[in-house]
Amino acid sequence: MDTSDFDYYLPKELIAQTPAEPRDSSGLLVLDKNSGDIKFKKFKDILDYVSPGDCVVFNDSKVMPARMYSINKKNNRKVEFLLLKNILELSCDDFKTWECLVSPGKHAKVNDKFWFQNSGMEAEIIDARDGVRVIKFTNIINFWAELDKIGTTPLPKYIQNQQKDASRYQTVYAKYIGSAAAPTAGLHFTENLLLDFQKKHVNLAFITLHVGLGTFQPVKTQNINEHVMHSEVYNMPKKTVDIIQETVRNNKKIFAVGTTVCRTLESIALKFNGELRPDAGETNIFIKPGFKFNIVHSLITNFHLPKSTLIMLVSAFAGIDNIKNAYKQAIENNMNFFSFGDAMLIL
Repeated sequence: MDTSDFDYYLPKELIAQTPAEPRDSSGLLVLDKNSGDIKFKKFKDILDYVSPGDCVVFNDSKVMPARMYSINKKNNRKVEFLLLKNILELSCDDFKTWECLVSPGKHAKVNDKFWFQNSGMEAEIIDARDGVRVIKFTNIINFWAELDKIGTTPLPKYIQNQQKDASRYQTVYAKYIGSAAAPTAGLHFTENLLLDFQKKHVNLAFITLHVGLGTFQPVKTQNINEHVMHSEVYNMPKKTVDIIQETVRNNKKIFAVGTTVCRTLESIALKFNGELRPDAGETNIFIKPGFKFNIVHSLITNFHLPKSTLIMLVSAFAGIDNIKNAYKQAIENNMNFFSFGDAMLIL
């Protein structure tokens, strides 16, 4: 298939610049992937579509203050770093070496050294590969404390409004820091809505996938099969596996909150011949039309960028014609798109 098959026109005014308040007041498009039927709801109405014994799986990764501004020691040029993924050298406590995006790239070459205002921490670019730079930090006393001091929340470039409350780009259940972008389908959930799920005897389970370069990397090849995904780190705890397996034994449904959860569950199932097991590692799975889903029955997701791997994933899950029609109707009904936008429930 061609990348152009996943293109669509979106009026600029439908790109959400601020999140809904409260979170669960955002819009919800409900799509039946078998019939193609569409309904328009509010996100809090999602309770009507889950049954006792169903399982809703969330990504509890927490967004880092991953955008950092530095000065090149050689020419005093200002350079932006966006941390993507930690490269462990010695142990799980080693946060010295990272893959990152840099801008402008012409002022960030291998062996260049950088300093950061209001910090004693310094950095050197030690490698350049696959469109990213590898940097190594030095003069570190406490990496996360330094990052909190000099880093900022990396909102997508299509969001022009600086958010006063950085927590609005975190899910209410975010726990493990490591993402360069939020798992945005989860931004619609409130603590009260999670309690309402539990009162309805719906099981809540958690995986961790740290969102990295795959979120930012556009599909540049004409043939989607030639696109190469970058890997992202995940963790699937035994508790979550046990909950999902019990749900399946009881013939109940698995709801994935976001493409990150979907990719993690299906990656592990693919690794273990259709079964889930406790596991940790990296995945570069590219889910596109023709993919056979083993675990996920229903998907909660946002509206995604044209020609992105994410719109290809939802097209694989619901059918490309269904997704094209759903996006068309969402636009006609003035729904909000992308990270701070409205949501879609695919049943």
